[in-house]
Amino acid sequence: MAYLQPLSATHHSDLIDSFSVFERILGFVPNSMLTMQRCPAIVKGFTVLTEAVMSPHGSVDVGFKRLIAHFASKAAGCRYCEAHSLVAAKIHGMSEEKVAAVWNYKTNALYTEAERVALDFALAAGSVPNGVDETLMSKMKQYWSEQQIVEILAAVCLYGFLNRWNDSMATDLEDAPKALANNVLKKHGWTAGKHV
Repeated sequence: MAYLQPLSATHHSDLIDSFSVFERILGFVPNSMLTMQRCPAIVKGFTVLTEAVMSPHGSVDVGFKRLIAHFASKAAGCRYCEAHSLVAAKIHGMSEEKVAAVWNYKTNALYTEAERVALDFALAAGSVPNGVDETLMSKMKQYWSEQQIVEILAAVCLYGFLNRWNDSMATDLEDAPKALANNVLKKHGWTAGKHV
């Protein structure tokens, strides 16, 4: 059970625009934002950052950026964000087959070598201590431009905030991400843990 309960989505009328961004991304307003609204300026600031990092106009596919976030969340151990990022990847164009094969990415033909390197990078960047080294960055540079590397790392960092937030708050997991995670991730050891 969450350490602080989410407030109603109508609690702060000036957050309607911010909440609509997350409805578009996930199909619902996440409990993390409903809890965070106790400080409305943080929700607004986080919304601006989310729109910049997850822009569909970037040079990295937005669905793939959500998979990057998933891997960073796995490294951080945030079960809530693992589930959320996977739902968002599907919503933003990642095929059901590719989502289902997410933890077989190293050998599954649905994943390119460039994607494998980026997902390894996300795991390393999301770890504490940080696991990115010169060898891994050299591999990234073989497949990704400097702008793309910045976009990929920005997705890791965006979720770094959410990983700390949701694990510290024990944010309750909503039904849609919980169902997808139970279907796809449970066989790889995922549990909702403190997020139910």
